[in-house]
Amino acid sequence: MKIGLTLGCLLLGGAATLLGQLSAEAVPGGKGGTAGGIGADVAVCTMPSIYRWGTTGGVTGYSVGTTSVNLGDVDLEWYGYNNRHPRIPQNMFRYVDGRLNQIGMSWCKDGFCALQENQCGSCDPAGFGCPELLGPGCSDPYSDSLNGQQSGLAPRSQCNAASGDYLYPPQDLTSPAATIGRRVQVLQDDLSPSSNPAATYYCDAIYLHPQDYEAGNQLNNSSFRRVEVGTLSGSGYRLTPTGPTSIGKPGIFAWEDNSDTVVIRTIDIPNDGRVFLASDVIDNGDGTYRYEYAIYNLTSDHNINGLEIPVPGNANVTDIGFSDVNSHSGEPFATNSWAAFNDGDAIVWNTSEYATNEDANAIRWGTMYNFYFTCDVAPVDGSASLEVFRTNSSVTASDIKVPGGASNPFDLDGNGCVNGGDVGIFITQWGQSGGFADFNGDGIVDSGDLGGLIAAWGC
Repeated sequence: MKIGLTLGCLLLGGAATLLGQLSAEAVPGGKGGTAGGIGADVAVCTMPSIYRWGTTGGVTGYSVGTTSVNLGDVDLEWYGYNNRHPRIPQNMFRYVDGRLNQIGMSWCKDGFCALQENQCGSCDPAGFGCPELLGPGCSDPYSDSLNGQQSGLAPRSQCNAASGDYLYPPQDLTSPAATIGRRVQVLQDDLSPSSNPAATYYCDAIYLHPQDYEAGNQLNNSSFRRVEVGTLSGSGYRLTPTGPTSIGKPGIFAWEDNSDTVVIRTIDIPNDGRVFLASDVIDNGDGTYRYEYAIYNLTSDHNINGLEIPVPGNANVTDIGFSDVNSHSGEPFATNSWAAFNDGDAIVWNTSEYATNEDANAIRWGTMYNFYFTCDVAPVDGSASLEVFRTNSSVTASDIKVPGGASNPFDLDGNGCVNGGDVGIFITQWGQSGGFADFNGDGIVDSGDLGGLIAAWGC
């Protein structure tokens, strides 16, 4: 069945598929090196097409076709009857008015057998036809409609993105809603050209595979591609991928295609996974600045449930905001908005702690949330604190844009000097796992951080 579907997809959309694959960017290795790393290494080579399933209640269901490639030097397991195959979620993003936000997400397609094609490079096949292995250099296309078959979709909540493990078969599923259930769900209003003038759109996909994680090559498993919004019909807006695929980069990096000033920082949570924090600042031209932040969770199983951006005590802050993307189709996670407030020296966003609600609306793997405010203080380089949901700890993101006067991470009391007052605050954090006093980001507040504090002494 897969072969027939794939051939049909290639015959009907062959030109677009081939152009998308030929224009794909150079492939980064999972460990940050070049393609062809040691061990298993799966990546998304391209996303050639998007299937439109229909619209219910102003929400359209989509699914994104994906072509994977084995960048490693061993066969990739693709067994459809256990948890030794990829799981493939898809997402949708919109950039408009200086903000990139996620507007849709799907459940995970369960992979089964792998065609041995050479659409993304030279293929050393693992067998003939559609075997249960993907050979080095070989590509395996899943058509857009195949990636949206509801019976083959599994919940993200039953996956551990830090290890690549997941429950198979998926457990305790309810029947999906017709048309949009389990698929990428996007509000029609989020795609409307009249409501979103000059907007640009993107999709991304992730291949979660335990063998890939075992080889340490899991950090290039997501790719993104631009999407054109076409005509509107009774079944919703038509979406068509266009331009090159940014291989090994999740959707948050589409922000760089639209802004020369955005800064995206990588944060590796100790004994867990990776998240990204993006920051950008827009000069409103009236003495105020709009500060924009986004957190994308790539592989963290501990998740993020808070963000703290320092601000000077004399800053005038308005329009504090938050946006997220809702899980759906029976996922257990809450969908309420985070609390947002100014505590006097920082803008804080947070949701419930893990001890209070394990299913709180934390930033789960493969999702991105936005945070923003307006301030009358110009930006400087500074640091932010991210709260880690499962461990009730925090990690620091350095060299991002924050309102001036809050730029020195060692000035813990915000008085403009690094002195004894900061030492007193620092001592209260000694031995903590991460947090705002973990200046060197090694996961613990200790003598290494004290050395940085002393080096920054003075006004």
